Amino acid sequence: MDHSSNLETNSKAVVQMTRTLGLRETVTITVGTVVGVGLFTVGANSVGILGDKIIFATLVAFLISLYPALMYAEMGSAIPYSGGTFRFAVEGLGKSWGMLSGWNFIISLVAVAAGEALAFANYVKILIEAIGLSMPIDDRIVAGVLILFFITINYRGIELAAKWQNGFVFFLWGTALVWFITVFPNVDFAHFMPHAAGISPDWQTFVMATALVWWCFAGFETAVAMGEEVKFPQVNIPRAMFLTPFIVFAVTSIFQWFLLGIVPSTELEMIATSLAPYAEGTISAGLVGFPLILLCAGIAFGGDMSTLNPSVAATSRYLFSMSREGVLPPFFGKLHPVHKTPYVAVLVLGAIMLFLVSTGSIIYIASLSLFADLFYYIIGFMAFLGLRVKRKEIDRPYTAPAGILGASFSILAYLVLASQLPTDGIITGIVWCAIGLVFYFGWSKTAAGKNALQKRTVEKL
Repeated sequence: MDHSSNLETNSKAVVQMTRTLGLRETVTITVGTVVGVGLFTVGANSVGILGDKIIFATLVAFLISLYPALMYAEMGSAIPYSGGTFRFAVEGLGKSWGMLSGWNFIISLVAVAAGEALAFANYVKILIEAIGLSMPIDDRIVAGVLILFFITINYRGIELAAKWQNGFVFFLWGTALVWFITVFPNVDFAHFMPHAAGISPDWQTFVMATALVWWCFAGFETAVAMGEEVKFPQVNIPRAMFLTPFIVFAVTSIFQWFLLGIVPSTELEMIATSLAPYAEGTISAGLVGFPLILLCAGIAFGGDMSTLNPSVAATSRYLFSMSREGVLPPFFGKLHPVHKTPYVAVLVLGAIMLFLVSTGSIIYIASLSLFADLFYYIIGFMAFLGLRVKRKEIDRPYTAPAGILGASFSILAYLVLASQLPTDGIITGIVWCAIGLVFYFGWSKTAAGKNALQKRTVEKL
């Protein structure tokens, strides 16, 4: 079947973005979204919470991300347009569910970007101190300046952002490789033995910590949200989804297991609450000087920046797509006349990121993002089932095996994780959903909103 003709027909009457992202950029943007604040903050805190049990938590987080990636490979290759889960939920469940999915995706990645910027400030402060200087500037100011930087490059265009992305990701991996080689002689393999640290978490603590580790995997489908800008999406999107969970698992497990191996058992309690756990863990192991400087530079200028970049890019595409579907005012769907980017969405989301940065609390930001992430994915799994029933006719270049069983198990697993989140994150997430629904139903009942929804429905027909 001619997939290009199929896409052209499906996208009739819709203004499209330019397909400029190859497989390499698709993978690096996706991995860059994932390898960041979760891994270097609360994901590392889980090492202190679980001790040697972190090995099992990381494996569980990987396994419950694997099949969802296959579902997104199917949906993303069949409907390769801007919006990702929002688009799938609209097609498979209806516009109100689409609104909820997009609304939660936006706040989850906006929170990730804010947390990432704060983590950057923490690691940069330790980096500067490691070379004998000091940074007498509030962390929130440093984080705010970084947010403004990424707003600017995403305002200018996705090609510029993609070029930056490749540099950030490869810098992280380069410095990480040298750091691993440098600290390997200091790894104590006795720390991996059962109960080596005397930590025996109950099942609720294990599930809660596993949820924090799973946050290191959240965002594995980011490239799907930018499907309208991916070259040969019928091939590149599935390939990216196949590769991403394994790459993230490898990076996450190596970082976490190295941290477990070098930190003295008596210092794990400190790691459980640290704002910069890898840096403080390295210091507790007596590895100051070059190893500490290298680690902080890699995390701050590689890991943190590689996550901030797509967090701005992907969320702005969601707002753009939601506006184009008629569930939000057309104001958010404006493209820049020169750069062809959804510049209004970029600026609005940047303002929300700056607001969250002003709270200065990574823990609160993480709990909010986790709730939104889990709920967003549950809607995505439901949309997968809905598309199998309602849109049997669409061409599926890739089909996930055992679809109903896999989607049902994934929904149950993510509900279990969500049940163990901190109460304040759950409450804030529910309030955010309520605000989104009020906003959606309020707009849809206006004359302009009704016309937009009707027009978009006719365009699809």
